[in-house]
Amino acid sequence: MSSTSGQVALAVTWLWLGMVLAISFLEAPLKFRAPGLDLRTGLAIGRLVFRALNAVEALVAAVLVVCLVVGDSSGTVLAAGLAAVGVLVVQLAAVRPALGRRSERVLAGETAEDAPRSHAHLWYVGLEVVKVAVLVVLGVALF
Repeated sequence: MSSTSGQVALAVTWLWLGMVLAISFLEAPLKFRAPGLDLRTGLAIGRLVFRALNAVEALVAAVLVVCLVVGDSSGTVLAAGLAAVGVLVVQLAAVRPALGRRSERVLAGETAEDAPRSHAHLWYVGLEVVKVAVLVVLGVALF
């Protein structure tokens, strides 16, 4: 890759990885362990946090795509970059809407038992693990 596009791609890759690790694997699970925080409040906070995270992820992904198009990307860089962007697209287009439907039911007053946890949550977490792996591969390949 050209020096400028490669440096920008490197920076946004590690930024993206850090954001996913901090929010998805640290903040989200810890939030529900906080004393006095009920499920409805936790879900409301989670919706706001993940909406913001996903918006920033979309911006970072767009910057990364531009860097991949403008730069002279190796096969590994191109594959890992497109995989990370692809995972995000699947999360936003297919998984987040299902999670949103469940949280809307709970926020509207249904109990967790009436709105049981969907498999969408497991898919989202699984895709986050995949995204972390491809971002690490991408970040290393960009060095």
